[in-house]
Amino acid sequence: MLNDSAANAMKNRANPVDNITIVADSNIASLNAFFNASMLGQVSEQTVNIITIAGRDINAQLLAELQPDVLLIRSVTPVGEALLANNNSVKFVGSATIGTDHVDQDYLAARNITFANAAGCSKHSVAQYVLTAILTLRPQYWQQTMPPVTLGIIGLGNIGSTLAQYAIDLGWQVLGYDPLLPTSNMNNASLEQVLSQSDAVSLHVPLTNKKDDTHPSGNDYPTKHLIDANTLAMMPVHTLLINSARGPVINACDLEADIERTDRQVVLDVFEFEPEISEYLLSKLAIATPHIAGYTVEGKLRGTQIIYDALCEKLAVAPVQSMHSLLPLNMFLWSELKMYPDRLIKFYDIMADDASLRSKLADGQVKGADFDQLRRDYRLRREWQW
Repeated sequence: MLNDSAANAMKNRANPVDNITIVADSNIASLNAFFNASMLGQVSEQTVNIITIAGRDINAQLLAELQPDVLLIRSVTPVGEALLANNNSVKFVGSATIGTDHVDQDYLAARNITFANAAGCSKHSVAQYVLTAILTLRPQYWQQTMPPVTLGIIGLGNIGSTLAQYAIDLGWQVLGYDPLLPTSNMNNASLEQVLSQSDAVSLHVPLTNKKDDTHPSGNDYPTKHLIDANTLAMMPVHTLLINSARGPVINACDLEADIERTDRQVVLDVFEFEPEISEYLLSKLAIATPHIAGYTVEGKLRGTQIIYDALCEKLAVAPVQSMHSLLPLNMFLWSELKMYPDRLIKFYDIMADDASLRSKLADGQVKGADFDQLRRDYRLRREWQW
């Protein structure tokens, strides 16, 4: 059954020249502030109908009925032929997230549907999440040591390279591995070196499959189950492992066995079988959070800003909204935190997020609906000003 806004949108489709219908994941920040008629630079006769739906509830039947012009999503809505085959109206898809593994970009291109994602929107948010996890579990890493702390980073895109900058600023050594980028001062090690020589390893790769007949859009460096029994065996037992990228990058079964054998400290913000999490896996993790590494005020608004700007370009109108006008005052300074490390918990209490997730355990697992509710109701934290 359609909600009231959806029903009204169907009525308004009778005059499509004067109306733009947008179906959007309800978890996208400040939708109305960015995507109303005035913010899209439309003439007064036009209206913009924004229909908000939970991301996992956006389906083919809904889009076939509503025939929206614009689809705005986050990471939980798979977009491809299965979703859009019976839809003839969508001309723009915007994902307010960094990752794109949930979007079949080849299919959209074949349908002449413009696609935009929010690359880099939460690079500081996620980098700060990783630092918080490391320094919460190992506060001694604030101190300059000889030899210095070694941070291994797998994937040196927007987030990985930003994390490296923070690590270098702390006096840490960075070992980086990204086979898709040229060798550099940052991209300076093999995968085996990163895994075997780091005190902590952080994953920042997209989710990709090996290129074959089943996955023609895959690549020669697949990341699904990049961390498995073989790669875990390369890691010393003291090495901390952090995944804030995509859940299936780690083989959950192999990870459970490794922790059982080594008592390794592992931090997961994403999970192979998300949104369900087994109690057995959760019980073995040092820190577990519900896919909120990028959930800051700045990261969310920046994601919306990027797809808003892209839609304005598609419509050939000048963007008039800026996230800076929506940001409240921020007093969290990276320079202050470095001077007073004991204030970390005031900058971000990561263990409160861990406790919130564990509180949802029932009947041997965290259920998907509870996981999604934690994300939907999450109180956005602030980025630390660099």
